[in-house]
Amino acid sequence: MAITDFERYPLTFGPSPVHRLDRITAHLGGAEIWAKREDVNSGLAFGGNKTRKLEYIVPDVLAAGADTLVSIGGYQSNHTRQVAAVAAKLGLKCRLVQEKWVDWDDPVNDQVGNILLSRIMGAEARLDPAGFDIGIRSSWEDALREVSDSGGTPYGIPAGASEHPLGGLGFANWAHEVAAQEQELGVFFDTIVVCTVTGSTHAGMIAGFADLLDAGGAQRRVIGIDASATLDKTRDQVARIARHTASLIGLQREVRDAEIEVLAGWAGDLYGIPVESTIEAILLSGRLEGMIIDPVYEGKSMAGLISLVTSGEIHRDSTVLYAHLGGQPALNAYSGIFGF
Repeated sequence: MAITDFERYPLTFGPSPVHRLDRITAHLGGAEIWAKREDVNSGLAFGGNKTRKLEYIVPDVLAAGADTLVSIGGYQSNHTRQVAAVAAKLGLKCRLVQEKWVDWDDPVNDQVGNILLSRIMGAEARLDPAGFDIGIRSSWEDALREVSDSGGTPYGIPAGASEHPLGGLGFANWAHEVAAQEQELGVFFDTIVVCTVTGSTHAGMIAGFADLLDAGGAQRRVIGIDASATLDKTRDQVARIARHTASLIGLQREVRDAEIEVLAGWAGDLYGIPVESTIEAILLSGRLEGMIIDPVYEGKSMAGLISLVTSGEIHRDSTVLYAHLGGQPALNAYSGIFGF
């Protein structure tokens, strides 16, 4: 099967916009930097990268006859907010397990930002004290059983939609979308920079660009900036999902190890805790481009991009596409980091 053979339920406005970051490019004095904006890809609760993934999962939800979406994330999960939005759009119930993935000392961390939006949209967001892990969680499995035991028909969507069998398809299609936009813009992005934690966004890109390469496209470097602080787990999960997704879309070879690049250095010691480079990246992006990024994901991937460009690891002749995955609502739970 090809990526075009999979059913897709439209949740986005269409192709997410691509634009050049002129002032960041000039400031860094190296590679040419562009952004592709998943943060403005949909009218559903501020959109984001998981909305694109859910376009390929919703047809399965509808075919299953489910009445309740059940998902999981941290207190400030972008993913659960987007699941809640899709449930509202489809007229389904939504049960969310919100684990304490981030030990962040903010008295309203469990009340504002993403979790507030999920509750506004009618989701039952249940707090759980369990800490961070990218794998399948027992609390989520318990929530699925509870819905079934109460007579409902649950549909489980794991964290980030990453462990879902179709979780990589949204960003495999994203790669093809990029190729079409390059033709329209007259540009070629030889380097892609994306944040990676649960892995299916990055993995889908790897599979999609490998598919394009084998169809006669040019070689690209797809750099995943780790924000999990559990590097080995994330790298292994990215590799597994990339290879599974590549097989789904009909790639006639194994994804190569060299195509799977997950770089450490900007996550800090713990998931979800902004470090100095995170804060500097958020301020730089805001003050040079008016582009708001968050302290959990995009602040770390932008910090990585800045470092890689200024060090010359990304060559000054490169044309870089920064994948802005969304997540800004979480800023409300991190206001103290700026000292304003």
